[in-house]
Amino acid sequence: MTTEPNSVGGTNDVAAEDQLPTYTRRSDQTRYDAQAINSALDEAFLCHVAYIDSGDPIVVPIIHARVGEELILRVGPESRLAELAASGDIALCVTVTLLDGLVLARAKVDNTVNYRTIVIRGTGTLVTDPEGQRAGLDAVVEHLVAGRSNHSRPPTPEEFAEVVLIRLPLADVALKTRTGPPQDAEEDLSLHHWAGVISVRNAYGPPFPSPDLPYDRQVPAQLANYNRSARAQGYR
Repeated sequence: MTTEPNSVGGTNDVAAEDQLPTYTRRSDQTRYDAQAINSALDEAFLCHVAYIDSGDPIVVPIIHARVGEELILRVGPESRLAELAASGDIALCVTVTLLDGLVLARAKVDNTVNYRTIVIRGTGTLVTDPEGQRAGLDAVVEHLVAGRSNHSRPPTPEEFAEVVLIRLPLADVALKTRTGPPQDAEEDLSLHHWAGVISVRNAYGPPFPSPDLPYDRQVPAQLANYNRSARAQGYR
């Protein structure tokens, strides 16, 4: 993995093993932590995939799953991206962004957000071997809810033929983050405006049964108490 530093005020970190040429303002707070990249990819439900189609840039939201050092993208079988991938390897840029906090500063220009953003660049390859397709589909389902692949009907041969997965190596990856409180100028500290961070976290409500579900079918405990993130609260 490779990384680039960020340029937003606050505590800016990047994570991975090798350093790309720096083109941002803050390059003095680099850290090397591939676990931070994996954690953010595993926490996010959706990524945005950019590609070029006949000279035009296209960006689409896609469900993903990380499998080791690869990202698996579940693509619609009738989509243009699936069509392009079927004709050969395709250059992709994938982004994932997680909002962690609203940073409220005394000065208007210093109001910002705490966040984690991952940018992955590389060549996407269509998964064509049946074993890889089955494993990739299971990984995407497990990414939504752990254990769900064992509590769902396997695809029929006709359904399996419609499963389109693209594999993207996690070789060129940049993690940009902002954490911490606002960075007010010293001359603004005496102002009476409130300053600090409003933390942001996903909250999951109670499961709503499908209208055609038998009335006596109980909600499994892992779904009734679903929780995605165990991140500590604070200035994030």
